[in-house]
Amino acid sequence: MGRNKLGLILIALQIAFTMTVIINAIFIINERSRMMARPSGLDEANQFFLHSIGYGENFSEETTVNDDLAMIKQIPGVVSAFVVNAIPISGSGSGTGLRLDNDESKPSISAAIYRADENVLETMGLELVTGENFKATDMQIRQPEQNSTAVVTIVSSALAKELFPDLNINDVVGETVYEPGNKGVQIIGVVDRLQAPWQESNIIERSMIVPENVANSFSIYLIRTEPGQRDRLMIDIEERLASAPVSRIIRNLYSLEETRKENYRLDSAMSTILWVVVGTLVFVTSMGIVGLAVFGINRRRKQIGTRRALGATRFQILRYFLVENLFITGIGVAIGAVLTVGFSIILTTNFNMPAMAWYYTPLGMLALLVIGQLAVLGPAASAARTQPAIATRSL
Repeated sequence: MGRNKLGLILIALQIAFTMTVIINAIFIINERSRMMARPSGLDEANQFFLHSIGYGENFSEETTVNDDLAMIKQIPGVVSAFVVNAIPISGSGSGTGLRLDNDESKPSISAAIYRADENVLETMGLELVTGENFKATDMQIRQPEQNSTAVVTIVSSALAKELFPDLNINDVVGETVYEPGNKGVQIIGVVDRLQAPWQESNIIERSMIVPENVANSFSIYLIRTEPGQRDRLMIDIEERLASAPVSRIIRNLYSLEETRKENYRLDSAMSTILWVVVGTLVFVTSMGIVGLAVFGINRRRKQIGTRRALGATRFQILRYFLVENLFITGIGVAIGAVLTVGFSIILTTNFNMPAMAWYYTPLGMLALLVIGQLAVLGPAASAARTQPAIATRSL
């Protein structure tokens, strides 16, 4: 080993670099996978939505919406439908700030806001933890220039816990929170989960629903179907709405599963790229270990033959090269452990990544040690098969 110090140093540094990259890459992949797997709280497999954009002086949004929903709900296979202002994990929606006191000078807690009617729980498939649903009489229709007139709200459990950390979830019902403008709304229900429209946001689990609709000639119809009926009804309902004698445009017909897939497309692509990087680095590092081992064995063929002639067994020769490689790999992973932790701190500090769990580093060290041993196993086995007679030959 002392005669090839440069090669040993380079391989050790390569192992350290590989370990740093693959551990942090796998951590990022796991975090992305966890994020993409978070449930939205909706019955996504059986839901779809589309946009209706009205135009012309004779267009009446309230009449059109009532007629459309009455028609949609009568179609066999439709469970429920309603108009909403935003779709979870769609990338587009509205938010607000909530306070516990009627004082705008105090800090507020951010939350996504959904505008819906009394059909929201059934259509979205939300699980009501405590409280009650909206009544039909709670529903308000307002113009875009008007302020919200809703006086009741249903919130997600995550928002309820953020607003009232000291209260039992059942005791949150009946409490009043304040929106901008010092308008108070009373919490009448809490749902288990309802994600916000923005998948990258740190408030993704904090949402509220208010019983109102804004008459702005733009409506999003969210429709829930019976299992197995979604794809058929998507085409059927789009055709029925498009053929209605109404001055409007129907567009953006998507299932919620398609929406989730599209909005997590970059995260999925990043995970794939990182897996390719991990595989490439492991392969290159393994080939480097193999190359160094083969080079060292070829230079020491006569020495190996001499040891064999003096009584060394094949297992002893094999063990020698495995121990030698373990020493080199051990140096590499020790350096890599320091670099891994340092790089993880940089990601956490500068890129808003969560802190890496402690077990990633020791597991990564163990994995690299095993990979190193597997990589050198072939050359070491070849060296162990060296015949004692080679000691008498000239190299």
